[in-house]
Amino acid sequence: MTDTTIAFIGSGNMASSIIGGLINNGWPADNIIATGRTQEKLDVLRQQLGVTITLNNREAVAAADIVILGVKPQGMEALLSDLSPSLDSSRHLIISVAAGISMVSLEQWVGSEFSIVRSMPNTPALVQCGATGLYANKHTSESQKQLTNTIFNAIGISEWVPSEDLIDAVIAVSGSSPAYYFLFMESIIKAGIELGLDAKTSERLALQTALGAARMAVDSDTDVAELRRRVTSPNGTTEQAIQSFQRDGLEEGVSKAMSAAVNRAREMSKELA
Repeated sequence: MTDTTIAFIGSGNMASSIIGGLINNGWPADNIIATGRTQEKLDVLRQQLGVTITLNNREAVAAADIVILGVKPQGMEALLSDLSPSLDSSRHLIISVAAGISMVSLEQWVGSEFSIVRSMPNTPALVQCGATGLYANKHTSESQKQLTNTIFNAIGISEWVPSEDLIDAVIAVSGSSPAYYFLFMESIIKAGIELGLDAKTSERLALQTALGAARMAVDSDTDVAELRRRVTSPNGTTEQAIQSFQRDGLEEGVSKAMSAAVNRAREMSKELA
């Protein structure tokens, strides 16, 4: 691991979080190169994390073994065209964190002989609690997959999917879902205020409960349905609330919302192809 150099092409919030997680987990800062559009932002990154910085993407790629593409989807084709002279399929692993860019497009733009991984991290990665879905093409070796796990486990957890179409399901389950949870917390906070709590008290109680419930679910070997049943006493307040949710079609609404996310992800892939 310590002999492997990573180039981050684009150093926005997600890339910065991954870099910070890697360094916290023992990856040498000397083996990380970050590029960006402005010297000022790169200087801050170097001061905070001690990584090598450059405005020259080709220079970064030439010195790296792993290339993480963190630019916006609309700029990916032009970026890979520019990087092409510096890329070497015999040694470079390419990891894309751009939503909506298919493996077909990546292979078309960079070369079908390259080892390429599509990743779908989510915003909790910014606090090292992310969940990342991963899909690799046929040229990606097991050792390259292990390195990819090391990278994304530095910001949370990672899970491989066996087919690329399942990346769209990952988007619905974890990529977009932080917003679902925020919406539910927002609704609880508003309801608490309507019931007479002041805004700050309602917010603190709701957010701490969300954090605690998530921690219980993560740390327990018991599935979440059973955890729910255990805190739902017959004829109690929780049961009344759960039954109200079910009468109003909460589960059906969640299913429809996630299907809408998947459909939009597929549309985006076609638009960006």
